[in-house]
Amino acid sequence: MSATIELTKELIRRPSITPDDHGCQDIMIQRLEPLGFRVERLRYGDVDNFWARRGAGGRLFVFAGHTDVVPPGPMDKWTSDPFDPVIRDGLLYGRGAADMKGSLAAMIVASERFVARNPGHRDSLAFLITSDEEGAARDGTRRVIQHLNMRRERIDWCLVGEPSSTHRLGDVAKNGRRGSLHGRLFLRGTQGHVAYPHLAENPIHGIGSLIAELSEVHWDGGNEYFPATSFQISNIRAGDGTTNVIPGEVEVLFNFRFGTESTVDCLQNRVQGIIETYLLNQEVKSHRRFQYALEWSLSGEPFLTPQGELLDSAARAVSEQLGIDLALSTSGGTSDGRFIAPTGAQVLELGPVNASIHKIDEHVIACDLDRLTELYLGILKHLLT
Repeated sequence: MSATIELTKELIRRPSITPDDHGCQDIMIQRLEPLGFRVERLRYGDVDNFWARRGAGGRLFVFAGHTDVVPPGPMDKWTSDPFDPVIRDGLLYGRGAADMKGSLAAMIVASERFVARNPGHRDSLAFLITSDEEGAARDGTRRVIQHLNMRRERIDWCLVGEPSSTHRLGDVAKNGRRGSLHGRLFLRGTQGHVAYPHLAENPIHGIGSLIAELSEVHWDGGNEYFPATSFQISNIRAGDGTTNVIPGEVEVLFNFRFGTESTVDCLQNRVQGIIETYLLNQEVKSHRRFQYALEWSLSGEPFLTPQGELLDSAARAVSEQLGIDLALSTSGGTSDGRFIAPTGAQVLELGPVNASIHKIDEHVIACDLDRLTELYLGILKHLLT
């Protein structure tokens, strides 16, 4: 069995449910230190991170990733124990096989082979690893980047091992991600008895048309890199379940996924303007008097890596190793790339097929891990030699 598959299995055996690293980083550090990497363990709150660098000068290439995984869900639904990796019919099963312990193993083995062949390689090579990507993402990569910024340690190229491939390994890489903006709207009326609606103001009735209006807005048309901004309601809550009480308040949770055609300020101002105009019209037409409160939370700004050395090296490695063309995409959710790209680094996500991530019976094509190792090795060769 290959070194990459063996290391992947060793990592999967550690039930590192976010934010618990469960010793995965110890395994990685034990492999990196003999190669000459200087390792800093950076623990913030209950989150383990480490920064490991080989070389002190020149430009800096970073492998970034996370050791934490999402919970396995109902254990009895898995064909085999999610933390007891097994290969069946050429597939390696286990929580984290695709997201993203397979990528971490490929990074380590690729680095071992690269350093063995190029002990005096130019520039610098580093790892930025966290156990806080699948969870709150407050004390992970974001905090490490703040630490690096304070001492002016600058990243030039960063490869994040997220499972980016769609149908086969290497068919898609992510050179950007949409931003994510969360909103929480409270609409307040007057609580009362359902039999006496004239003595109350039902905020649920008031919110219905407003939601429809917000859902029909054309926020932007997107561009060649990003699709049009999307607006989605994620939850509506009101009352305590009592059937004969008109609630006094309704809470609506919503989310924007947006590209570079919109800004946070623009989206916030447009939403607030729509709400205020709607409520004013309601008061004029029906004499309903509702008050509102609006709260915002930004998960990350959109980022985009244009054509450059990192994209060129990845495309060249995919062509050499797999004989296919690499397509670029900005689709999907957020990743820790959103914390790294603002430093000015070129950021690319390249990893296994993502069809089974976060699912029961998560798996990866076992031989793809060896191919991924060669892809990462090829990128290192093109950038650092």
